[in-house]
Amino acid sequence: MSSLSESPTSGSPSGQAELVVLLHEDGTPIGSADKATVHTTNTPLHLAFSCHVVDDEGRVLLTRRALGKLTWPGIWTNSFCGHPGPGEDPVDAIVRRAEQELGTRVDSIESAVPDFRYRAVDDSGIVENEICPVFTARIRASVKPRADEVCAHHWAHPTDVRTAVDATPFAFSPWLVAQVPRMELYAR
Repeated sequence: MSSLSESPTSGSPSGQAELVVLLHEDGTPIGSADKATVHTTNTPLHLAFSCHVVDDEGRVLLTRRALGKLTWPGIWTNSFCGHPGPGEDPVDAIVRRAEQELGTRVDSIESAVPDFRYRAVDDSGIVENEICPVFTARIRASVKPRADEVCAHHWAHPTDVRTAVDATPFAFSPWLVAQVPRMELYAR
């Protein structure tokens, strides 16, 4: 795999660049690039993941994206998303990102929609263009979100999430709207 940058990184807030895996249309990795340079009005196809966190009561964690986010600021979405780094196992990326974004620990990570792919354009013109497998996970610590990632969070019963997404899709991220009908978690 060719790389636009030589050193993989965990994507931590340590100041190192977070690398994303660039993909061919068939999903084959073709290189990597700094996440900060990838999300534009002409975003190349790249690898990501979405995770829906569930608690021991069966509720799912929804988060509201921070108002300072580049794309879809202030919109409600699934628990968290991220990008596996080059060569990083998706489960390891989920564990890493749960800590970085939500300040929590997760386990019991399971595939929910392995073939999820979407392209969406934010009101600002920024494009998301991702092959984005969807996972569920169990929360194992309290949630302490980073303010630059999440401005609010709410635990909801999956059927209530499905009802809200169906009734007001404009209030949610386009990826959540597309994921909910495909996930057993939200089945009625």
